[in-house]
Amino acid sequence: MWLKVVIVVLFIGLVISLFSGLFFLIQDQGKTMRTWQSLSVRLALAVLLMGFIVYGFYTGQLGSKAPWDQRHMKSDAVIQQAP
Repeated sequence: MWLKVVIVVLFIGLVISLFSGLFFLIQDQGKTMRTWQSLSVRLALAVLLMGFIVYGFYTGQLGSKAPWDQRHMKSDAVIQQAP
């Protein structure tokens, strides 16, 4: 459960950083380093987010409910039940 909360917080941080970079770009017109700092924060958050997502799939804490995965899971369950 904590993993999903961390992923959501990182994603919200990414969106906030995206819009703050846009705001700094429009306000400063490229004369300060705030846009670059926002980009570096966004890059660090993106790397952390991808790391947590990979960790979640690797440990099995995150899964997919896509229809093509459900079919695959059902066929695996049928194969495992057959003696």
